[in-house]
Amino acid sequence: SNKAIPLYSLLPMAAELAAEKGWTMAYPRIDNVGLPMYIIYFFLYMASVEFGVYWMHRGLHEIKWAYKHLHYDHHKYNKEHTLSPFAGLAFHPIDGILQAVPYVWTLFYCPMHFLTHEILLFATGVWTANIHDNIHGKVWPVMGAKYHTIHHTNYKTNYGHYFIFMDQLFGTLETPEEHDEALLAKAH
Repeated sequence: SNKAIPLYSLLPMAAELAAEKGWTMAYPRIDNVGLPMYIIYFFLYMASVEFGVYWMHRGLHEIKWAYKHLHYDHHKYNKEHTLSPFAGLAFHPIDGILQAVPYVWTLFYCPMHFLTHEILLFATGVWTANIHDNIHGKVWPVMGAKYHTIHHTNYKTNYGHYFIFMDQLFGTLETPEEHDEALLAKAH
């Protein structure tokens, strides 16, 4: 909603201020570290973001107060026929901020090109719409729409962000194939 826009602006604004003041490990030009280190730092940054988003999202489910007051509105769209790209953006502003915090806190301990960081923050909005569109692209190891649809129907699996690795690591992955097999077994 329009009331949420100022809240959503606070996190990128704080990140930019911290980077400009030199409080983070963000750097302005890829030439500052060179292309090989840029690539290494990118993967380290994304691993930290994936870990953080996984645990933020899982916490929003497992902490009852957080689910009831922050994350429940998003899960009102819990069936395949009610999910849409709009459902991907239907959440409490603090929920959205919490799930974006890993992008910012990682800047404090992992070198990252600042423009790439900002592009990734923007891409998260696009991604959020994409994983709620019910179009399963079947691109391993991407946590696509089918994985997230499963998440919206069972609430206990597939908390990951872009990739399935954190769910694999922490035992919460349910693949579309496993889900379909379980539905078939239940029907018989």
